[in-house]
Amino acid sequence: MEMELSTDVEELSETTESQDIDSDDLLELNQFDGLPFSSRYYKLLRERKCLPVWEAKCEFMDSLINSQIVIVTGTAKTGQSTQIPQWCAEFCLSAQYQNGMVVCTQIHHQTTVELALRVADEMDVNIGNEVGYSIPLQACCSQDTVLRYCTDDVLLREMMSDPLLEQCGVVVLDQAQERTVSTDLLLGLLKDVLLTRPELRLVILSAPHSSEKLLRHYGSVPQIKLEGPQPCEVLFGSGRGGVKDYLCSALRLALEIHQNENHGDIVAFLATEQEIECAHAILRREGANLALSHGELVPVSLCPRQGDSLSLTEESKSRRVFLTCSPSEDLFWALHTIRFVIDAGVQKRYVYNPRIRANSIVIRPISKSQAESRKQLAGPTGKCFCLYQEDTSLPAESVPHLLESDITSTVLFLKRMEIAGLSHCDFIDRPDPEGLMQALEELDYLAALDDDGNLSEIGIIMSEFPLEPQMAKTLLASCEFDCVCEVLTIAAMLTAPSCFIIPPVEMRQKALLCHQKFQHAEGDHFTLINIFNAYRYAKDGSYSKVEQWCDEHFLSLAALQTADAIRSELTEILKRLELPVSLPAFGSRSNSLNVRRALLAGFFMQVARDIDGSGNYFMLTHKHVAQIHPLSGYGLEVNKKNLPEWVLYHEHTLSENNCIKTVSQISAIEFIQMAPQYFFYNLPPSESKDLLQHTIDHGTAAPSKGKRKCQNSSSAATEEQTPERCTIQ
Repeated sequence: MEMELSTDVEELSETTESQDIDSDDLLELNQFDGLPFSSRYYKLLRERKCLPVWEAKCEFMDSLINSQIVIVTGTAKTGQSTQIPQWCAEFCLSAQYQNGMVVCTQIHHQTTVELALRVADEMDVNIGNEVGYSIPLQACCSQDTVLRYCTDDVLLREMMSDPLLEQCGVVVLDQAQERTVSTDLLLGLLKDVLLTRPELRLVILSAPHSSEKLLRHYGSVPQIKLEGPQPCEVLFGSGRGGVKDYLCSALRLALEIHQNENHGDIVAFLATEQEIECAHAILRREGANLALSHGELVPVSLCPRQGDSLSLTEESKSRRVFLTCSPSEDLFWALHTIRFVIDAGVQKRYVYNPRIRANSIVIRPISKSQAESRKQLAGPTGKCFCLYQEDTSLPAESVPHLLESDITSTVLFLKRMEIAGLSHCDFIDRPDPEGLMQALEELDYLAALDDDGNLSEIGIIMSEFPLEPQMAKTLLASCEFDCVCEVLTIAAMLTAPSCFIIPPVEMRQKALLCHQKFQHAEGDHFTLINIFNAYRYAKDGSYSKVEQWCDEHFLSLAALQTADAIRSELTEILKRLELPVSLPAFGSRSNSLNVRRALLAGFFMQVARDIDGSGNYFMLTHKHVAQIHPLSGYGLEVNKKNLPEWVLYHEHTLSENNCIKTVSQISAIEFIQMAPQYFFYNLPPSESKDLLQHTIDHGTAAPSKGKRKCQNSSSAATEEQTPERCTIQ
């Protein structure tokens, strides 16, 4: 797919090359905004010319002119994420932007913003004007933007309304080796878009070990290989203790570095949040003992799913130990104080099993690309301690997330793209057929598909919301049951990171007591509404007040702010679609019933029954038994004697404790009323299904055996005595 551009493009390319010879020969006016360059521009230009990627500029520009697809591979710190998008902007400018602007994708929100800020500085323009960024819930760009950084999921959603990306002249897909679901979808869909738009350019930035698969996928396209900077000193472990001892080895190394090495921060790559929590407590205790003799040692926890974001660029006089279980190293590129890297060589992955509709946690080795990238973090003067043996066989690249995720949302998106005209997505690695069939089955149960397997009217509306399909269906059902205000809050709180902060062990009991104040008798979904309403009430005061309120209640301010922003976005979508937004009625008996109905409309596939009265919940769809998560309101010791028989849960994770999370009570009659009839009859045989069938046949719940029967009677009596309005904490 090669194409010759007009002569003026080649002439301007040659002019650009001549301008690179000496900064003194550069034009005085900025080609992007027409203003004189500042002195800082020339200073940064000298730094940019020292980057390894700069030597490949002429080769890259020639490839971009003569080919639709260019693959650039390089190790970390080559400068490709900052320089190549700028050169693409020069390419578009040479054609007077007749073919569109430049968009560059990233996989992390924080990296997206930091890169946009850095590139705006290097281009000597204002952020939000010529250079901008778009991340979920936040956009900083304008009509003058010629280069925009955005997350891959943001660009994917933009394709729903602009499937051919008519506004783009060059699409740069960065971090392709990470193989996120969104990046894989873009790699597949853009292959079809390029055929329709021969003037469009696609630039793929990846790690060296991932290039072979990309070349097989796209055929004979130019590949530019970049040489990274000199790696740091690498020290491998003996492996005598086995991988089970890597946490102890990592902690021992961190303390030895602090006592014996010159100043410089440490990054320790571990596998799980539990390991980070343990390491943080130990390093804080041991660091306090060493503070007087060797200076302060400050452990900093960085978990990929936490709601708080940390400014990594801040200077610190103490030695920091960054503890992370994120498989990506991007959070640390802007931090120039790192001199030591401790790499356990393993990572945690969530692997979705379509047969039981649950995620399991798998600990596996990192890829060669990740290993090489981590060795670059410390710089040429630093040290990288690999806690695995030098001859350890690491996979060339990570398993694509598309092969290990629930792809129901992906299938809904692809069905929407079929309506937009993109009927084919050429996947690099095709999804598992079993997962694909399960996704189609779930969309059918949710009434998102018509009899021909295409999107129904409900499915089209569901695809408008940046939510998982089940939650989107719940939100639509809330319009029918007049509980939109409450379901909006539930959807926002479950989409945002968890608002609960789990402190060190010595403070944990106090945190549980604080969280217990927000508990609602109906279940965890209603507890989330209590928390959000309380946050909104505290927010009416000054900013310092709400921050203090969150600290006192062990709640994450960042997570609650994110939920607030998500809720506002969902409200705007409802208004744009002209769907009704009911007034708040939280606390009344009728409202609680309607919220349960709306939840069941979307999550009827996630219902379980306590089979013995002791908290062993049997899940109807796949006949597995799990317990309620300890942090659930029902999981607290004080509530274990009054567990509901039937519950709806939001998440089931297979791990050491095998639990269901975010649980609320329902009744068998409510489930039968809301679950599609053909879904009920497809349920595998079980005693629980027989009880439901009895309810259908006789109109009343069947009597349970033993202890559960007594609890049911007690529960029924309590329901009769429930006042019209519940107390909202």
